[in-house]
Amino acid sequence: MNYQFKLIPKDDLGVIIPLVFELNEGKVSMEVLKSRFDEMKYQNYECAAIFDGNDVIGVTGLWFCTRHYVGKAVELDHVYIKTEYRNKGLGKQFMDWIYAYAKEKGCNSMELNTYVQNYPSHKFYYNEGYEIWGYHFFRNI
Repeated sequence: MNYQFKLIPKDDLGVIIPLVFELNEGKVSMEVLKSRFDEMKYQNYECAAIFDGNDVIGVTGLWFCTRHYVGKAVELDHVYIKTEYRNKGLGKQFMDWIYAYAKEKGCNSMELNTYVQNYPSHKFYYNEGYEIWGYHFFRNI
């Protein structure tokens, strides 16, 4: 297959909403996701996707910032590849593309969160050289 990795223009972020909806198992409505992505595009957010022809089959958000402990960094958000495209090396290729892009943007490091129960992702990120540095705590306000 001939997959393409590319950035999604900010005005076209709607194309990733079905994948993010699937990732969140429908816990956040399509309408709320659209509203949130409409707001995110004005922040330090970019979005990369994997295309199979014209179809978006994988996605990750990229939050750029400077961290006191590592310098310029990118945090991956909502990393997701459609189920039928997994376990074919595509995730590794996508990560390699993201690493190159982040370095091009001057980043010193990458970080991400993954759900505690998502064991396959833990193994994948370990294999990609990620280390667990802490816990991600959450509280609604």
